Amino acid sequence: MTKRSTVGDTTCPYRRIGEDPAHGAWRLETLTGREKEVLLLLGSGIGNRELAKELGIAERTAKAHIARIVEKLGQQTRLQAAVLSVISHDLLCADPYCTRHQKPHIGVGKPSTA
Repeated sequence: MTKRSTVGDTTCPYRRIGEDPAHGAWRLETLTGREKEVLLLLGSGIGNRELAKELGIAERTAKAHIARIVEKLGQQTRLQAAVLSVISHDLLCADPYCTRHQKPHIGVGKPSTA
């Protein structure tokens, strides 16, 4: 039987399971420009077919890129790589007009009382 989290348990779930979704972020520098582009698209949640269409490549090429990215970043799944992409968006995206840059994180801080 598994242990259920209790309401009021202040232990961080990441610490409890021993996994930080940002683990591997230091390896982002090892990616090529194309791999960073693929990783950003992966973080948007689109599937292989849509990703390939967006990049103008074959679906099997998209899958090969994703496999290399997962390996280079030391992840186990494409989902883990996608999560890392979202967390590291500012490091990956070079578009100065990107609406994701410098956005406040949801749920961080207190709402304004003004």
